[in-house]
Amino acid sequence: MSLPSPTAESRAVVTGASSGIGVALATELAARGYSLILVARRGDLLEALATELRARYGVEAEVRPLDLADRERRTEFVAELADREISILCNNAGIATFGPIAGLDPGYERDQVELNAVAVHDLTLAVLPGMLQRAAGGILISGSAAGNMPIPNNATYAATKAFANTFAESLRGELKNTGVHVTLLAPGPVRTEIPDPADASIVDKLVPDFLWISSEYTARVSLDALARNKMRVVPGILSKGMSVAGQYSPRAFVAPIVGNFYKKLGG
Repeated sequence: MSLPSPTAESRAVVTGASSGIGVALATELAARGYSLILVARRGDLLEALATELRARYGVEAEVRPLDLADRERRTEFVAELADREISILCNNAGIATFGPIAGLDPGYERDQVELNAVAVHDLTLAVLPGMLQRAAGGILISGSAAGNMPIPNNATYAATKAFANTFAESLRGELKNTGVHVTLLAPGPVRTEIPDPADASIVDKLVPDFLWISSEYTARVSLDALARNKMRVVPGILSKGMSVAGQYSPRAFVAPIVGNFYKKLGG
């Protein structure tokens, strides 16, 4: 069974829709005829994207400027989703920090857990009853190859992505033969444009160009995988390597090597 066809009443939800993979997912869904609910903190960027997608593809695009790390605000949105016909949910929003956790802002680390893990759980539970009732739907969860292993100097992010990875694959097992698809997206470095060398981040400098993949490619293969109800899609050479290392290499061996790389990302 494939994903539900787009209708005038149904919506595909994309969180983190103001940049990167989120913009690419929203654009790819609109190109496939799906009307959208776009979620991110930056309302101005969402409005610009919504205007573009309406004009280019003739779909509806609703905007929800919202910080999903804010539990009170998120609760209102969760209630809305439970009452709407949601055909596809792309749980894409996420943040990361680098460096020893003892030196990081505890509040921001807590927000990271709320956004990367708790919000994913809340939004999924909101749309799931309706999808099961209709025997159709798709849930794409953006996890990470980082969630397959311990990563010193990236502890909170790796832990939250471990939750996302395990939750997605466990849920998929529960939903077998229900008509509801669940796919885990575990990408490597994703680039939306070639950076100016003067403005390049430390990530751009440390990761060679050939290891980067485009957000457009990531969105396309992810939605194709969701349509096939594939368990996990791992676009990019680096993410495939990290997935293999995380699953088959001794953790005591992998952790210090990967942790040293992430320490450099923390400056």
